[in-house]
Amino acid sequence: MKKILLSILTGFLLLSAISLDVSAAKKSSKLSKEAISEMSDSIDKLTQKIYGKALLSPQDNEELIGIKIKLDNQMLMSPSTELAPLYYKAGNVYRLREMKPEAIECYQTILENFSDTALAPKAKTALESLGVTVTVPAVTEEAAEEDTEI
Repeated sequence: MKKILLSILTGFLLLSAISLDVSAAKKSSKLSKEAISEMSDSIDKLTQKIYGKALLSPQDNEELIGIKIKLDNQMLMSPSTELAPLYYKAGNVYRLREMKPEAIECYQTILENFSDTALAPKAKTALESLGVTVTVPAVTEEAAEEDTEI
């Protein structure tokens, strides 16, 4: 009887520890408002350099790559509409630097994940200016009927 109770207690403690680790990971996975603001400011500074015809340093390139990696990681963990402006700004920097594949990826992320934001039409226009054919997903008859019922 003692072994059964000890096993149950051990299992309960183990499950509690695992659930605490998972909830802590979820909380820490979201970018803070300060981090989002810092990334936005960094992208704005890079944009200013480009418009000012200044060359980007290797540190600038590393910063842009770091921002893109953070955005992509955040999208995997917990997508948020707060990321749409950062993807759009990063796409603009890549486009201005003539880094077409990276720019397309940023704009495409907006269309795929944030199609209901004001940046989606701008991203679509930017993609079209880069020569990408943008197709809007077809609405099935069932989905159209559901929309009219609501």
